[in-house]
Amino acid sequence: MKCLTILFLKFLLISNFVMAETIPTKSKILKQSSACFKDSQTQICKDLVSEIEKLHLVVFDQNRFKCQSSLLGLQTEIIEAYFFNNFSNERVSLMIPYVIKNC
Repeated sequence: MKCLTILFLKFLLISNFVMAETIPTKSKILKQSSACFKDSQTQICKDLVSEIEKLHLVVFDQNRFKCQSSLLGLQTEIIEAYFFNNFSNERVSLMIPYVIKNC
């Protein structure tokens, strides 16, 4: 019975490893968010919101709440830039320095 339990757990861990999604890195998110603020109507902005969400969940599981809050702020700025495109293209993110500092 112990052998079956061990085999089942190994199978469960291996299957989760294979099906795991890639988590974006901080530098990738910062580069993409800078590009998004320059041209807020690109597909990059749409994809970036979901990528930040993935990283946000990972950081939440690690109890890194300052990083989580900074990522939420950056995500909010990206959504604002995308939907409220009446801002100028010279828009500067207030949250990027906090993401750099806290994550």
